[in-house]
Amino acid sequence: MSISAKSVRFDDDSFWVELSDGRILGVPLTWFPRLLHATGEQRLAFTISDEGLHWDALDEDISIPGLLAGRGDQTKRKQAAA
Repeated sequence: MSISAKSVRFDDDSFWVELSDGRILGVPLTWFPRLLHATGEQRLAFTISDEGLHWDALDEDISIPGLLAGRGDQTKRKQAAA
């Protein structure tokens, strides 16, 4: 049986994911800079799928297995030229 997200809510510092097995994960927004810097409206514009959570406008995808493993944003950002 795979574990999936049932719901997501936000507070000032974290987001909370209720899982299909009854657990609730508290995730610091600092782990996901696009969510940290998003507006409240942008944060709430997510979809839940079998793979995890998706924010189309923010180009953010978060897998439930990744959250369970304690992984934050895995995006490799290019450094600005000096």
